[in-house]
Amino acid sequence: MTSARPASPSIEVASPPDVFNFAQHLLACNTQRADKAAFIDDRGTLSFGALDERVRRLAEGLRSLGIKREERVLLLMQDCNDWPVSFLGAMYAGLVPVAVNTLLTADDYAFMLEHSRAQVVLVSGALLPTLNAALVKSDHEVHKVIVSHPQAPLHPAEAEFESFLRATAPMLKAAATHADDPGFWLYSSGSTGRPKGTVHSHANPYWTAELYGKGVLGLREDDVCFSAAKLFFAYGLGNGLSFPLSVGATTILMAERPTPDATFKRWLGAVGNIQPTIFFGAPTGFAGMLASPLLPDKKDLSLRLASSAGEALPAELGLRFKAHFDIDVIDGIGSTEMLHIFLSNAPGRVRYGSTGWPVPGYVVELRGDDGRPVADGETGDLYIQGPSAAIMYWGNREKTRDTFQGGWTKSGDKYVRNADASYTYSGRSDDMLKVSGIYVSPFEVEATLVQHPAVLEAAVVGLVDAEGLTKTKAFVVCKAGAQVSEDELKDFVKDRLAPYKYPRIIEFIAELPKTATGKIQRFKLRALQTGAR
Repeated sequence: MTSARPASPSIEVASPPDVFNFAQHLLACNTQRADKAAFIDDRGTLSFGALDERVRRLAEGLRSLGIKREERVLLLMQDCNDWPVSFLGAMYAGLVPVAVNTLLTADDYAFMLEHSRAQVVLVSGALLPTLNAALVKSDHEVHKVIVSHPQAPLHPAEAEFESFLRATAPMLKAAATHADDPGFWLYSSGSTGRPKGTVHSHANPYWTAELYGKGVLGLREDDVCFSAAKLFFAYGLGNGLSFPLSVGATTILMAERPTPDATFKRWLGAVGNIQPTIFFGAPTGFAGMLASPLLPDKKDLSLRLASSAGEALPAELGLRFKAHFDIDVIDGIGSTEMLHIFLSNAPGRVRYGSTGWPVPGYVVELRGDDGRPVADGETGDLYIQGPSAAIMYWGNREKTRDTFQGGWTKSGDKYVRNADASYTYSGRSDDMLKVSGIYVSPFEVEATLVQHPAVLEAAVVGLVDAEGLTKTKAFVVCKAGAQVSEDELKDFVKDRLAPYKYPRIIEFIAELPKTATGKIQRFKLRALQTGAR
């Protein structure tokens, strides 16, 4: 049987002091590089020196509004240079930024305003109409709306971001927050039901930067980071803010959707005349890029490393990327609750088709339905111990107690531990299928389907037939101009997996429904089902 032992070497990282403000910590890391570019967006460059001043000006401005320690500030902003200023400025003042998804509806924002009781909103001009619609729907009132790059004249209750900064002097001293004080919130993706307000401490992003950004990825001061995942995601927050600022690296920010074309333009240095050395993506994005006719050649790029998370990376996809660009894709799994990646491959230690090994500083355990550890080779529910676990879900004691169990965090994922101590993804706990009395991993079938040269993406769900038996159904998206028959794909899977695992039904669709993080929304696919055959 496995035990709660780390499968990778331990790492010595000094704990942050009791009095610890994460924003102040990051600014202090970069006092000697004031003229260097910290962030580059579509409008220009923000140096480390300017970042320091603007963060402290925003902090002073927010406190001048009468906002008190630990009160919330909603951050609804597209990725741009004002985003890190807003996030860090609130934390510097001892306030709690609530970073939210920019792709949601007015109803979603109305719920988040009421749930977080945010006193101020920092918003991009392009998103202001949606915010105003949410404010009308919500019973909660805010003190001020501060608008970055407004696209229309503002109302008296709204302030323009630059004017707001200029109106105050920089705050001289950061709020004396505790390492365990609430630092910021992130909302879980909430693919079903309302999203959960996940509360993280000031110390949590420090741990992810030390243990993963430095300890596993080996980020350096001379790196240029570019993340397809936006800053409001836990994955993107580390990639584009915590990690690079911790080592003095530069970050490229992009407001638009990370389409292959938009991504390639940044890779080739079209913005700021600088090319990224580290790219953070997700499997769906990698698949789209490799299928694009605009795919650039390795010799035209400066990439030295690629990272993947958000969903498990199929082995075939990772190998194709490596064959084309001659760099590895470092696949790992993280969560909003753990803030960033806790189980991962590593540079120089990659096993494609697996999620790798526990990140040093974290311990994982696989448990069966009886709550006991399972043997190697058996599927179990993944639990994690580590220093970056969230404090709680705000106002949701039931979910908090179910997820955060003593020192362990329940991930909701199923995994298998291999003989070499690496871990292979089997699927979300609520997505696993039991066919003929045997568990079938949807991910395993999906990873096999995408090996076919005509298939771009695939998603597998369970379908209960008239007799109450579960059958597997695959939804398949073909590559542009490619065709394949249902029977051909079934035979393709049968030749590579145990016979009972092949999908009994295959439906071809134009695209898969996904969350803003790129995760497949299987509950929507289940709603499309009409019956087994």
